[in-house]
Amino acid sequence: MGIFDKMFGGGASESEQQQGAQKRFDELKQKYQSVLNMADQQHIQFQNLHVQDNKLYIKGIAPSDEAKNKFWDQIKLVKPNADDVTAEINVDSSRAMGAAAGGAGGQEGGETYEIKSGDTLSKISKHFYGNANEYMRIFYANRDKLSDPDKIQVGQKLVIPAADKS
Repeated sequence: MGIFDKMFGGGASESEQQQGAQKRFDELKQKYQSVLNMADQQHIQFQNLHVQDNKLYIKGIAPSDEAKNKFWDQIKLVKPNADDVTAEINVDSSRAMGAAAGGAGGQEGGETYEIKSGDTLSKISKHFYGNANEYMRIFYANRDKLSDPDKIQVGQKLVIPAADKS
């Protein structure tokens, strides 16, 4: 009965559940990679990117309605009914100037962190946000320095976006 429970979730340990959530996150992230790339191009700042209710949950701030609309158009290209993604994109036109200038536009209230030996983005996320699963927020804020969330180096300086006030 133990194997049956493990296969169907009845007795899955917390680490097995986390691995399952991570696997689902990786699947959805790969599926919606073109959407994430579009968000980068449109200077949409992610505040949240994780799996919630077995869907990819994206929360972010766009510098314009046009950027927000392009983001949604890209989601519809990937999956017209968008039944495996939830996105909450708000528009803050004050971010458009920083994005257009190529600056960190929207890092107000954030801070800089220098990576130390033994650090992971999950560990840094846990420290700043109280939740290790918010690591993609740090990754996307530092796409200019990082190409992979698992490849960080001691001494790198990362921008840590401010925690949500909601």
